Amino acid sequence: MSEAIEIYDDRIKLLIHPDAVLQKIASGVVWSEGPVYIREDDSIIWSDAHGNRLLRWSDLDGVSVLRDPSDFQSGNYRDREGRIVACSSGLRAIIRQEFNGEWQTLVDRYQGKRLNSPNDLVVKYDGTIWFTDPPYGLTQPNQGYGGTQEQVGSYVYRFVPDTGEIEAVITDMLRPNGLAFSPDEQILYVSDSSAFDLPNGYHHIRAYDVVNECKALNGRVFTEISPGEPDGLRVDIQGNIFVTSQDSVQVYAPDGTHLGKILVPETCANLTFGGQEGDRLFIAASTSLYAIHLNTRGTQLL
Repeated sequence: MSEAIEIYDDRIKLLIHPDAVLQKIASGVVWSEGPVYIREDDSIIWSDAHGNRLLRWSDLDGVSVLRDPSDFQSGNYRDREGRIVACSSGLRAIIRQEFNGEWQTLVDRYQGKRLNSPNDLVVKYDGTIWFTDPPYGLTQPNQGYGGTQEQVGSYVYRFVPDTGEIEAVITDMLRPNGLAFSPDEQILYVSDSSAFDLPNGYHHIRAYDVVNECKALNGRVFTEISPGEPDGLRVDIQGNIFVTSQDSVQVYAPDGTHLGKILVPETCANLTFGGQEGDRLFIAASTSLYAIHLNTRGTQLL
């Protein structure tokens, strides 16, 4: 087994190739965030969230800059039509890149008040966008343009692009951050990173039942993450949860068993599955972008 892997349960041996090697494929970033895989040209687009840039990497072309400034773009995803949808902490909005290359704001308000600073998002099979809205772009000088918080809390929202409808579906978290659906979209996992800036904050992942395709109910703690706080997370086709932490990508079975860690020499912020077979894990960690081949595939590929 690779030296990059810590084993806590033998089930992790089925998920990670025995000879898997963690590769650093890009560096020179202020703070890596929000990677998304583009199958058409086998590339990764990701955010230099604190450097206020949007970057692209491929084996063929290396690293290039797509947007500078990027209005503190953070989490990125693809919608059902293949367009990139993203969280803009600077604009306090969810934005989308149209087929002509232009970026437009999809939503920036809830109940007539400005959002805090959207951080991460996922697109459900029905095309709805679910996103987290902590205040880091208002409170942290390197994550946004600042401003006054207008929402009374930090919520998880469900947004319907076709109608413009927005609803707060989770209101009982302090700092919702990364999020991902189970393979059948019946469970929504959300990380709470509030220990980062609140004395009595949390560093756990909560799980919610998705009811009637549009409600998130029965919230409970799935697991606590240490060291550091959980940030981005993704789920494979078997329902295993891959979550970033201070020292690694930690891997959990759907029953909550901690299977092991993929050790990374920098603090991990976010991740995505990619590669033509969907079995390569790309990890946005501090100043770099890493990749490792797995024996499992992600659920979020088009």
